[in-house]
Amino acid sequence: MSKIFPKSANALPLQIVIFLFVLGSVATAAVTYYSTPKYLRVGYQPIQPVPFDHSLHAGNLAIDCRYCHAAVEKSGTSSVPTAQTCMNCHSIIKPQSPLLEPVRKSFETGEPVPWVKIHQAPDYVYFNHSVHVNRGVSCVECHGKVNEMSTVWHDKSHSMGFCLDCHRAPEKFIRKPADVFNLNSKTVAEQAGLEEAHKMIKDWKVKPPQSCSGCHR
Repeated sequence: MSKIFPKSANALPLQIVIFLFVLGSVATAAVTYYSTPKYLRVGYQPIQPVPFDHSLHAGNLAIDCRYCHAAVEKSGTSSVPTAQTCMNCHSIIKPQSPLLEPVRKSFETGEPVPWVKIHQAPDYVYFNHSVHVNRGVSCVECHGKVNEMSTVWHDKSHSMGFCLDCHRAPEKFIRKPADVFNLNSKTVAEQAGLEEAHKMIKDWKVKPPQSCSGCHR
């Protein structure tokens, strides 16, 4: 047998074990990174350090999304409000509420409230909020009826197919500028029909990319 197999073959079992261990580790890391709720995400609803009720603030009180997410029209990210934004109201409204202690501490120290991110595109995806909202894509199309959520959850899949459905047929999803931040509004197609929506797409020169480089840069 020694004449059939070279001496180096003695190390083969160990090499196979090491290879399987490395392969298993990589596969486990990949599944953990891409296949947990943080990336599949639909239904993902983490507990936040402050129980901010969107259904109260954006729903009952009808506070505009842009009051808290001030950069959404100008930046690739929507931005999380600072403690100063919260304290503009809560220095008067429920100023001693124990639930707001993390906000008061943040306001006093300058340390940000450790919010848990719910909506996060994978590292290999480029997404710009300002491009979308300035071309009639409402928050509700990607985030769902946030104004009806006491605790926000990940409502849409945000898969590549989900994005391409809109990029291929934007006329089904686009809204008038005045309706973008009204989460109860209807699309142009729902209000005036697809013909009017197509006209708006043409007038605004809305041309969502469908090539890989549009979102993977």
